[in-house]
Amino acid sequence: MGVSNQRQIVFSVTSYASDNDERYPKSVATMTEFGNNTWHWQEPTMMTACYRRPCLKHRSMSEFLNSYIECTDIMFSPTAPEKYKYLQESWEAGDNWDNPETSYPTDSVCGTYCFYWDYIGFLGTNQRPFTGPRKSGGSRSESKLLVSDYFGFGHWRNEIAYGTSEAFGSSVKFNGSSITPGTKASSAFWSLTEAGGNTNLNKPNIKLHGGYVDGHVGSYFTADVIPMEVSFTTDGSVPYPGSYSTNPGIFYLPANGPR
Repeated sequence: MGVSNQRQIVFSVTSYASDNDERYPKSVATMTEFGNNTWHWQEPTMMTACYRRPCLKHRSMSEFLNSYIECTDIMFSPTAPEKYKYLQESWEAGDNWDNPETSYPTDSVCGTYCFYWDYIGFLGTNQRPFTGPRKSGGSRSESKLLVSDYFGFGHWRNEIAYGTSEAFGSSVKFNGSSITPGTKASSAFWSLTEAGGNTNLNKPNIKLHGGYVDGHVGSYFTADVIPMEVSFTTDGSVPYPGSYSTNPGIFYLPANGPR
């Protein structure tokens, strides 16, 4: 089921590109800071941003893809603990999404897949930033990865759930995992605390999947990944500060995905 979902997502964004000069949708994983014109990247699970960047037309992924994706269930992993409560409503509302449980005029939505088209991430001080595919033809500097299961470490929501952010997190269940609950703006995911850091990537021992620009969905394991951090800058050169209260931690990419 999860492979089928990713295959349909890849088909949908590819169809969008075919109808739009071979360009994939713009990433919505960004946030305008305090109403001015500066912004930073957000985690790649974002489907609707809190605010729209002044230079972008939409803040919601569904504004680009609602005519290509009719069944919103494909946008969330069936292996995740539970579906986001307002999945259908937020998808249909698009840029006008306003969660009835909050006092904010506009709200964000984060899912259980990572969406990498037109996304930029931090891969390390001495490495080029991760650059998601922007056109269906691609370029040598861009990744071929469009979507993947969520697998990461150190998300701030683990600290709320367990009192520590030192925990693996995934949309796919693994041995010993428990649930990091969802929020009004995001979905629950499976997690496992790991004191001392993320040195043992074999511990979760799960099979993950990623969808690529050529249309195929491939599998990989937790030992076959490389770490990417969310960039605090537009060019992917600076990761989120370690002390930042909403640091989303590390997102693992399939080792054959970034280039």
